[in-house]
Amino acid sequence: MLTPKERLEKVLNHQEVDRPPCICPGGMMNMVTEELMKLCEISFPDAHQNPQQMADLSEAVYKEGCFENYGVPFCMTVEAEKFGADIDMGSNIYEPHVINYNISSVSEWEKLEAIDFSKGRSSTVIDAIKILKAKNTEVPIIGNITGPISTASSIMEPVVFYKELRKNNEKAHEYMTFITKQITEFAIKQIEAGADIIAISDPSGTGEILGPKLFDEFAVKYINQIIAEVKKLGKRSIVHICGQMKNVYKEVNKIESDVLSFDSIVSISEAKKNLGNRLIMGNVSTYTIEFGEMQKIADMTKKCVLDGSDIISPACGLGMKSSLKNVRSMLSALTEGDAKNNA
Repeated sequence: MLTPKERLEKVLNHQEVDRPPCICPGGMMNMVTEELMKLCEISFPDAHQNPQQMADLSEAVYKEGCFENYGVPFCMTVEAEKFGADIDMGSNIYEPHVINYNISSVSEWEKLEAIDFSKGRSSTVIDAIKILKAKNTEVPIIGNITGPISTASSIMEPVVFYKELRKNNEKAHEYMTFITKQITEFAIKQIEAGADIIAISDPSGTGEILGPKLFDEFAVKYINQIIAEVKKLGKRSIVHICGQMKNVYKEVNKIESDVLSFDSIVSISEAKKNLGNRLIMGNVSTYTIEFGEMQKIADMTKKCVLDGSDIISPACGLGMKSSLKNVRSMLSALTEGDAKNNA
């Protein structure tokens, strides 16, 4: 019997396994639900700011049979807050989100300060990973960073940002270089704390929004800079991109991560045809997990396996109202026998 860490490592090495791992990395792909918080008697927003509570909630996700990993943080506003954006810390039913931007143009990037990792929520994340690492379990720890495009468009008005990628191209690259350097350092700090894998979620960096040229010029370029530094430390990476892929498969294949993760709008079988031997993660509908029936979720999980998904996961983060029985039905569909034979 493989441990969760062994199974995931074998998949990352393109080795044969008994079944796909079932994970939910954290960050944008938050795996904590209201029911889980009630069960643990830990609530948001406290758990976003307390390393022990963050670690305890992450551990509970595994102990309660939801997913086969630990992952922190539980939102994608840590970097934006550190860069000066105002954040509403949310509640038990909705996640933190940006309420005020810090700059109005890419030309103002020099007003931003480098991240101080010794305090605030970035420190909370790092300390939570240290706590999880000290448990010395056979569960993989996934650290998370918000992708370069998504971080950059969380600090200033997104519509203005996207326009300035063309109209103010040189300054846009200066801005993206600064942002990327800082979030890369955040990834390194998480690895040093004990993260086995770094997940990079860039939902605002879609091919649909950017188009193939800008997707290649900005999303692929700066994501790959982060991945290169993660690889230097001997660690693996997962990259999640939202939106449809059909117009940017060629560009997506330039992303040098170990794993690519897509939204439920993307067909796993189509992705496999277009991306060759790339490892694909996903992509059980988040909507169905929250509002559907257990059998439907199990059937979708098995279909993902049949279509070629190497790692099973929700397409995006879980809805906070998702029931634990629904969440568990993904892993149950994999562990109650051979998913391929039972589909």
